[in-house]
Amino acid sequence: MRVVVVSGGDPGHVVPAIALCLRFAEAGDTPILLTGDRWVGAARAEGITASTVAGLSLADLKDAPDLGLALCDQAAELATALAPRFAVLEPDLVVCDVLALGASMAAELVGVPWAQLSPHPLYEPSKWLPPMGSGLAAGTGVRGRLRDAVLRTLTARSLKQGERQRAVVRRRIGLGAQETGRIARLIATLPALEVPRPDWPRDAHVVGPLLWEASRDVLTPPPGDAPLVMVAPSTAWTGARGMAEMALEALEELRVRAVISTFEPSSDLPDWARSGPGKQDELLRQSAVLVCGGGHGMLVKGLRAAVPVVVVPGGGDQWEMACRVDRQGSGLIVRPSTVDGLRDAVARVLGDPAFAAAAARAAATVTDVRDPVEVCRTALTLAR
Repeated sequence: MRVVVVSGGDPGHVVPAIALCLRFAEAGDTPILLTGDRWVGAARAEGITASTVAGLSLADLKDAPDLGLALCDQAAELATALAPRFAVLEPDLVVCDVLALGASMAAELVGVPWAQLSPHPLYEPSKWLPPMGSGLAAGTGVRGRLRDAVLRTLTARSLKQGERQRAVVRRRIGLGAQETGRIARLIATLPALEVPRPDWPRDAHVVGPLLWEASRDVLTPPPGDAPLVMVAPSTAWTGARGMAEMALEALEELRVRAVISTFEPSSDLPDWARSGPGKQDELLRQSAVLVCGGGHGMLVKGLRAAVPVVVVPGGGDQWEMACRVDRQGSGLIVRPSTVDGLRDAVARVLGDPAFAAAAARAAATVTDVRDPVEVCRTALTLAR
């Protein structure tokens, strides 16, 4: 099977895309990755055929007065640029990152089946849940259900507006108003982070975290036997800023060791801390606590390693993910983000084994997932 995988350059999206390409390759298929130029070399180093595609960066749109409309216009440009490339590549299947709306449109234009890759839990609205992003658990009882219904009504107008904007763009490039051609949705999360819903879509399949190490370097933690705290500042443009500096100030009084996982090393650190690029899975195996921004990629990597977390969420979906972790019991939220609040949260997680136990329970749910390659092959067979 020849598969084209399209993903933007944000690490939280391209890392699962690269991991999925490796899964396809291991299964004997031929994956081709189209992504931002920053990651093409890394993908090729893994043996993946990869090339650059423009028009996938959310950061380019952050100042747009209407982000939804800007996303639709960006999708139209991407679709018209990708359709000729798909025609040349002749894939059996296109897998589109959930934010690569234009890639799915391009697949429709050339008549190729496509699947959607969601590198996080299913965020589709549900008539049984509060709106996604609220961080709220599903309401119970009459009052709880009424609250959720009111919140869904308040967000319904924005959702309808988005549907109308997509329909306009689709007609502009020669497609019908309604989306066609999708054969499956790959939900790349831990089941522990999903929310039960009676209206779970039939084409959505939880395939577990798609993890890949972006660095081949090894970051050696400071010497000693004090607990190791790993700090992973958010890479998303919606993430909280200054987390590394705040974490160092917060941890100074706790008599711990710290590693700050970043793309660039820093030399101006106390002797109990290190920073720079390094294999995060190796660091997590040694860590007692993970401090992160609430992006799904880092959260699920920590929980997959059974490491409890302290979350300093920014905007976007980070609040939603932080609240799910908090309810599951494997971590704490720091909001507002203060030095004292972060210090207290880390101390509490270190001192209470219940957080590590909950993280281990979350990690164990990875056994209850489907193979993404098998999902795609089965769905493609049924679609033919």
